[in-house]
Amino acid sequence: MEYIKGENRKERIFFPSSINDYISEDNPVQFIDIFVESLDLKELGFNHSELKKTGRPPYNPGDLLKLYIYGYLNRIRSSRRLEKESKRNIELMWLLSKLTPDFKTIANFRKDNKESLKRVCKEFIMLCKKLELFGGETIAIDGSKFKAVNSKKRNFSKEKLKKRIKEIEKRVEEYLKELDANDQEESEVKDLSAEELKIILEELKKRKDKYEELLQELEDSGENQVSLTDKDARAMLNNQKVEVCYNIQAAVDKKHKLIVEHEVTNEANDLNQLSDMSLKAKEVLGTEEIEVLADKGYHKGEELKKCEENGIKTYVPRPKSKESKKNKEFSREKFKYDKEQDVYICPEGKELSYVGTRRVKEKQMKVYKCFSCEDCKNKSKCINKSKNRIISRWEHEELLEKLDERVKANKSKVKERQGIIEHVFGTLKRNFNQGYFLMRGLTSVKAEISLSVLVYNITRVLNILGVEKLINVLKEEAIMVN
Repeated sequence: MEYIKGENRKERIFFPSSINDYISEDNPVQFIDIFVESLDLKELGFNHSELKKTGRPPYNPGDLLKLYIYGYLNRIRSSRRLEKESKRNIELMWLLSKLTPDFKTIANFRKDNKESLKRVCKEFIMLCKKLELFGGETIAIDGSKFKAVNSKKRNFSKEKLKKRIKEIEKRVEEYLKELDANDQEESEVKDLSAEELKIILEELKKRKDKYEELLQELEDSGENQVSLTDKDARAMLNNQKVEVCYNIQAAVDKKHKLIVEHEVTNEANDLNQLSDMSLKAKEVLGTEEIEVLADKGYHKGEELKKCEENGIKTYVPRPKSKESKKNKEFSREKFKYDKEQDVYICPEGKELSYVGTRRVKEKQMKVYKCFSCEDCKNKSKCINKSKNRIISRWEHEELLEKLDERVKANKSKVKERQGIIEHVFGTLKRNFNQGYFLMRGLTSVKAEISLSVLVYNITRVLNILGVEKLINVLKEEAIMVN
């Protein structure tokens, strides 16, 4: 028995006479080529889409767009790696007609065409709509954290800055004492000389001044943290640990798990994203009504109310309150509201009567108070320091209670959310290796995630329809336009 052997390296072979012979008809680069050629690059706002009469000839923005789409499809996002691949990758040689732009040109294209790249992503989404790949009935919304180009060491909150300033002040005090001691001692044996101590103190003073300046910036801006490498990135919880990230929002259609809408925010949680994402997705789909599935991280009264008012039927579970985890017997959820009498009934059967209203964080709240707490045997379980149990009720709480009933009656629909959207972020982060950003700043990051969303949708559609059918559709579209 022998090993499988290759061909003799010195033996002469005949390669195909044309580079086109290397690229099969069902190769995805065939679609990339046709898709980019079908775009109106001038209308999309790409730099150099309109040639000047004088000056050095630029690269066609279409060629550089093809390069980026191919790169993101194949886990290649670095401009230097894209330059390298264009010189050795036969698919790119075919796609770019053997053009080999340098890494600076490649990087500048992405940097200078941020808005245009977002529009390309939108163009493909509209193509999916024309092909009726969206069901338009149910979408799932979720968010995921993608790492920013900023380490934790270069991110500061007010508390962190204050702590650092105190630490420096303490060290300065210790060094000053040591300096005084050195001046008084006659012995020549010292850990640090007076000159060395002065250099250290000067360095600490500079660091303290920098921290105080950053703290003042935070006070003036009203922000609670600042990042030095990427000023728009924020520290947030990601996979049970704090990292400097962006929060990527996506709305995914149920039919083929295609991304309908996406957004980037630097807010650490999802509480303020539901209505905005739902309305944008609804507009793209062009439907009068739509069902939206989201997890409990999106449960916010004002957001849910806005959705219901705009023909968006939500299925968002209400999260358990902190109180319910500590006090299961007498948590707020155990108090039942009687609409006819406008009172709350406690687990012991006693009433909490309406006593007035108050505003809490821009919300109008009705206040209910129990006047029978003094004689109650479970008073210590129900309340801590106050004399009477008080419950606040939002003026639109009845709407939330109806939504809670809808969720309870459709538990299978709520579970369905996971299968629709969670794998999307897994695909972007694992399959495409795009769980982190290369660019800095919110505007740049939005452009970068648009490329990721574009290649995700392209991959899905190619798997659904195939390269040949998709190319034929684009050719038919071109004939109709002409």
